Amino acid sequence: MKTREEALSLLHEYTKSDSLRKHALAVEAAMRAYAKKFGEDPEKWGIAGLLHDFDYEMHPTVPDHPMKGSEILKDQGYPEDVRQAILGHVPPINVPRESPMAKSLFASDELAGFIVACGMVRPNGIADLGASSVKKKMKDKAFARGVSREDIHQGVEELGVPLDEHITFLIEALKPVSSELGLRQ
Repeated sequence: MKTREEALSLLHEYTKSDSLRKHALAVEAAMRAYAKKFGEDPEKWGIAGLLHDFDYEMHPTVPDHPMKGSEILKDQGYPEDVRQAILGHVPPINVPRESPMAKSLFASDELAGFIVACGMVRPNGIADLGASSVKKKMKDKAFARGVSREDIHQGVEELGVPLDEHITFLIEALKPVSSELGLRQ
């Protein structure tokens, strides 16, 4: 298995946007937390989160993203389960999300970004953010309009957890890295 440092280097090689790098860090934090919850390897799951969109700037359209990125990861020696989870996070690719890693990545991707967006407009960042505030913002279609609410709902359904529980879990997972995400503390 590659190290986090190697994965971070790969992310930085392909991703120049600060916002996309921060998104990768947010999803990495969410995946590490879910790995711990499920008794899995936080390093491997974290790397899946860190690299899930690493190819997006170079290949912003489906199916190039994530298919071409998956080939790069294969050539670099990343494991099949990590690559399958990454492929599964893009619904039009139609790769089944069968593993807990794949389900967690899909469920965390859009919501992690949405939670960060919520934190950006709050005086205390995510320090006092709750599930009810996130759900209220989800109803506002103009807020973070690029975030698929449908994917968020499908993700919690596939993961088998209530929406409030998933939101709260991700908020807690993101708090330790909030300064790296550009959120006020």
